[in-house]
Amino acid sequence: MSTRNDDLGDSTNDRTDDYTGHVEANGPAGVRELPALTIRKAEVGGFGNNAYLLTCRATGAQLLVDAADEAERLVELVGASGSGRLDVVVTTHSHHDHVGALAAVVSATGARTVAGAEDADALPVPVDVRVGHGDTVDFGDVTLDVVHLRGHTPGSIALAYRDGGDPDGRTHLFTGDSLFPGGIGNTKNPGQSFESLIEDVTTRVFDVYDDETWFYPGHGDDSTLGVERPHLAEWRARGW
Repeated sequence: MSTRNDDLGDSTNDRTDDYTGHVEANGPAGVRELPALTIRKAEVGGFGNNAYLLTCRATGAQLLVDAADEAERLVELVGASGSGRLDVVVTTHSHHDHVGALAAVVSATGARTVAGAEDADALPVPVDVRVGHGDTVDFGDVTLDVVHLRGHTPGSIALAYRDGGDPDGRTHLFTGDSLFPGGIGNTKNPGQSFESLIEDVTTRVFDVYDDETWFYPGHGDDSTLGVERPHLAEWRARGW
């Protein structure tokens, strides 16, 4: 597995050989190259949101997870991949800090939009495809499995990817604000539910995917399910 960091405006700059999952505001994108998929991670906006650009290596098709903020920067990221096309934008949930650049990115690229069915009406653009648990999202030769995780918002989704050519056999999971290193997403506001989210994260994530699964959250650094699994009971007991 090859990894590097790319400057958003020039994919030949600031490269290293170790993807850590840590990125910073206005800094280079972290880049992970799998056999069939390239993952680019960038921090955007004042809330430290992560945006992920996924590129099918066989076809050049691209999908953006969460057009959160800084539309111009995200469009530059799309171009820095070498493909220059954006086929799909998936929104993990409807909170304002995850959709701030959605309208501008869609307008600039013509990408089709995908979101969880229960959150779709709250987005600032029409949603072309409404998805639920067990659905898939395809771009190029890549297929992502949709995991519905209720509780942070009614229609929050995660996206799971398994690269058949990856010698590590690892699943890659994009979790939005439903799962972070150290706990699940916020459930303290009206309409949110800790019980629903901890149940879905347990039964639809930890009970399904193995410890090697690497997850990419909506804010902050990445982690693996193996690192977080021993703390599930602690999260449930503390109620957050």
